[in-house]
Amino acid sequence: MKFAQIGAPGAEQPVLVHGDRHYSLNSITPAINGDFLSNGGPAAAAAALAAGTLPDVTSEDVRYGAPVVRPSAVVCVGLNYAAHAAESGAQPPEHPVIFLKTPNTVGGPDDAVSIPRGSTKTDWEVELGIVIGKRASYLDSPESARDHIGGFVVVDDLSERDFQLSVSGGQWSKGKSSPGFCPTGPYLVTPDEVDASNLRLRSWVNGEIRQDSSTADMIFDVENIVWNLSQYMALEPGDLICTGTPEGVALSGRFPYLKAGDVVEIEIEGLGRQRHEFIA
Repeated sequence: MKFAQIGAPGAEQPVLVHGDRHYSLNSITPAINGDFLSNGGPAAAAAALAAGTLPDVTSEDVRYGAPVVRPSAVVCVGLNYAAHAAESGAQPPEHPVIFLKTPNTVGGPDDAVSIPRGSTKTDWEVELGIVIGKRASYLDSPESARDHIGGFVVVDDLSERDFQLSVSGGQWSKGKSSPGFCPTGPYLVTPDEVDASNLRLRSWVNGEIRQDSSTADMIFDVENIVWNLSQYMALEPGDLICTGTPEGVALSGRFPYLKAGDVVEIEIEGLGRQRHEFIA
């Protein structure tokens, strides 16, 4: 199944996306959030769709918000593709490299993004996002992590490289947490519809291809990431995990950094496409 949040910023409503139709879930939940995912919401939505009781709210002109309302945590994995580690001047890690983005960075997939004040090195990163569906703490094995995944999303882990690497004091979050720096969606797609081990993911800047890779190239796969994180923190329903980006970012030195007026598009097969313009 696919879930989304549609409507004006701050007034989004939860919907089930079925084919080219949107069905309101207001009778089941006020939002696609951790409570919905952990308390049988997807099953209730499927049953209501089958029964024909969900109102059709399809519209030609629709804004998508982030498909999961404000997560309690946004946890990110760095250097999770060997080629990206190489272009960053780093060795592939033996253990997942973890950093955090502030939850208020999460925004809609097509919302405009402001270049941060003083920025000279704003960069793009197409990533597969994991949304937690069931609390995960001290999981026994990577295999057991599958039961704790609520779905998958497209994420752009936007980064300001000067903030991240030059004035960070060794921590990356300064360069990862500017407003709007985590466009998410358009859809939350349930795990039964996704083979997360082999998804094509791509990015474009002003129509020119920048990244074109597959999640098959991840160093640490989805299950290992969730299991590993659960040994060090409790992952709550609705939390977002960004799993790393492949090669092809501006940090490589092969492409210019972003400026006002640039348009970034990113896509992961089966999960949807984003388009966001950068503004001053």
